[in-house]
Amino acid sequence: MPALTLKAGPDAYARAAALLSDGGLVALPTETVYGLAADARSDAAIRDIYTAKGRPSDNPLITHLLRAEEAARYARIPDLAAKLTIRFWPGPLTLVLPRRDSDLAARASAGLGTIALRCPDAPWRAGLVAAGWDAPLVMPSANLSGHVSPTTAAHVFHDLGDRIDLIVDGGPCARGVESTVIRVDDDGAALLRSGAVARADIEAVTSPLREPAPGAPLASPGMMHRHYAPQASLRLNAKAARDGETLIGFGPGFAGPSLSGTGDLAEAARNLYRLLRELDGPGVKLAVAPIPGGGLGAAINDRLQRAARGR
Repeated sequence: MPALTLKAGPDAYARAAALLSDGGLVALPTETVYGLAADARSDAAIRDIYTAKGRPSDNPLITHLLRAEEAARYARIPDLAAKLTIRFWPGPLTLVLPRRDSDLAARASAGLGTIALRCPDAPWRAGLVAAGWDAPLVMPSANLSGHVSPTTAAHVFHDLGDRIDLIVDGGPCARGVESTVIRVDDDGAALLRSGAVARADIEAVTSPLREPAPGAPLASPGMMHRHYAPQASLRLNAKAARDGETLIGFGPGFAGPSLSGTGDLAEAARNLYRLLRELDGPGVKLAVAPIPGGGLGAAINDRLQRAARGR
């Protein structure tokens, strides 16, 4: 049966709370992308997320909190992590922290000794509490594993419409790229995934971030070699289209589809996944104009590079 789609609001949150209580799967909009939510305490519900997405079992999930202050129930919070939560939560920053014993399912962190936590800037947090739901949710992106992330309810339905129970339609996502992921332990902080919070803003709190150790197990979503990938081939840093290609521009002077005609990185982030989905198809050849690497440009370039690998 196709997933039910409901406009975000009290009726949708009440239906979502009931489904989550029964072990169901619900797509919810965040400020970054749409996430596929399940009860973080239920191994069975989390297993169903992996099945619905076709997600590798060693790729950990992010647990989304309804209240920022609940983090200490599930993880040990070093002083540096506490400073980051004060500065960036609610918001698009995920912290990978030493896990505490709790009622969270082992699958919530793919069996690792760490747990990835985020408190999103999303109205459904209060909406679910008002509807009687009061537990953390695991929420990977609401798409087939490895595909382009969803930033609208229609994107979710395209990928998962016959695999999940409910899609809460909150309109297009404001940020358009996933959260930044930082691992924090007693040795300091390391950048695991570039995202919607710029590295420079985080380093204003942490000092320079370390890079993840090569060859270490996946500690965060978004670290796979090839990810966020359309069916189309993708050529990066293109100044002009070659024969058979569609060029996605950035900045002034490009005709046709563009991430941002004014060179605005926030606009480019919002448009990235939408354009990749709209222009995608078997045998399609895409080229993307150069994107500056600073600020949000780091996240945009990271997604493009992972999407282009192997093509």
